[in-house]
Amino acid sequence: MIKLIQHWFEQRAFGVCEWWGNKLGIRSTKIRMYFIYLSFFTVGSPIIIYFIMAFVLEHKKFFKPFKRKRRSVWDL
Repeated sequence: MIKLIQHWFEQRAFGVCEWWGNKLGIRSTKIRMYFIYLSFFTVGSPIIIYFIMAFVLEHKKFFKPFKRKRRSVWDL
């Protein structure tokens, strides 16, 4: 049961740090540590930001603009 919960958290909850690590070229473990340190120093406010980023990453297909097929000038 513990392994199942751990597997779920590694896939779902830590995806934000992994995504930022890939975008910035930094190891995701460093980003996780920064979130933990900032949470202690700022009384948990980065956790709220983390949850917002996780929500946006989970539903990013709804936040991207639709790609429209552009017509050329000659199609008029």
